[in-house]
Amino acid sequence: MVFLHGYLSSKEAFAAQVAYFSQFYRVTALDFIGQGASEPLQKPYSVEEYAIWTEEALSLLGVENPSVVAHSFGCRVLIKMAKRRRQVFDKLILTGPAGVVLPRGLRYRYKVAVYRLVKKFAPRFAEKHFGSAEYKTLSPVMRESYKKIVNEDLRADAAQIQNEILIIEGEADTTTPMKQAQAYLAVMQNARLATIEGGHFAFAENPLAFNLLVEEFLEDVRAEHDMDI
Repeated sequence: MVFLHGYLSSKEAFAAQVAYFSQFYRVTALDFIGQGASEPLQKPYSVEEYAIWTEEALSLLGVENPSVVAHSFGCRVLIKMAKRRRQVFDKLILTGPAGVVLPRGLRYRYKVAVYRLVKKFAPRFAEKHFGSAEYKTLSPVMRESYKKIVNEDLRADAAQIQNEILIIEGEADTTTPMKQAQAYLAVMQNARLATIEGGHFAFAENPLAFNLLVEEFLEDVRAEHDMDI
């Protein structure tokens, strides 16, 4: 079993899951390059480049066809990998999945227009005073990578995935709200949706409920395959 963390997070976010599932599986938890304890990025990475890096890391570790639990940004990487190579993963669990670009209102478009105008004449001021708090903490190379990541809608990639998928959404998640999970559910061929109490990190806030949902999903899918045989 492999765990893929969210953006600017680390493998330690999954401490409760690693401790629990290590009883039954060989568990691998990675820190993406440029995040956690991994080496810094030397150039901006797109989601595709993160997917290639992760494929190479798992290959070096001798990990083949694992089930995967991915959170937020980790879901972006998982989707790219599963689309690139159909047999790279077994069962997929997505929690707080990112990668859906929802329609943006007039207020957002106005802010973007103002940012672009200010950046043209005062780029340093624009970088300092516009953007999310998360964006402002990033190094220049990570900022360029962030731009590549957040503007890519992955629904077309997700529609090509044939794996069995469980999406677990925190009922109070405002970072990647239910609309994003439902958008993925609408295009994924073999996906189901479950909810638990908690926000964007519901798996850490409510680990018992999360772990039981994952365990039940893996056992249900395994039982269905055994019946087919």
